[in-house]
Amino acid sequence: MFGPDYTAGCATCSTIADGFDGFAVHLANHDVTAFAVSRAPLAKLEAYKRRMGWSFPWASSSGSDFNADFNASFTEEQQREGGIEYNYRREPAWQLRSDEGMASRMPGTPVGDNAAMTGTDPATYTRERPGMSAFVLEDGVVYHSYSTYARGLDGLWGMYQWLDRAPKGRNETGVWWRRHDGV
Repeated sequence: MFGPDYTAGCATCSTIADGFDGFAVHLANHDVTAFAVSRAPLAKLEAYKRRMGWSFPWASSSGSDFNADFNASFTEEQQREGGIEYNYRREPAWQLRSDEGMASRMPGTPVGDNAAMTGTDPATYTRERPGMSAFVLEDGVVYHSYSTYARGLDGLWGMYQWLDRAPKGRNETGVWWRRHDGV
């Protein structure tokens, strides 16, 4: 949701996170906690959390391999060499263009527009990917029990459940999501 080079959280992820506070108490009744994890420094995360009016727990994984271990964060070198395996498939290398440095396969698209909303370019923006993992603590040992990525996260977008039942459905064209604070 918030890479180390971002100036603001991802608008897409922020749209998903808008629902976290509403269901936190219901999860807690089942001994479950939803926790966001991002690679930006904690001070950036806390400032953005205040801006958005959120109260859910959000941890910084800055300086650790946590996001990379769960295939949700990648290096520029992995992009250049085609070493990104995301959503259970390997992506081809990005092509370098002399006029722009690391080139995007997606300028002028929702990905490019969303990158701009985070204060980055598409290459930097797409080094951070959405993912959800579940863990269980049993007898003092933490076990990884589940992960999903990309469209597997659709169920976390609270409004999708409503839009899927609306007369025009999701009606997705361009960048249709916005941060709730309008910025």
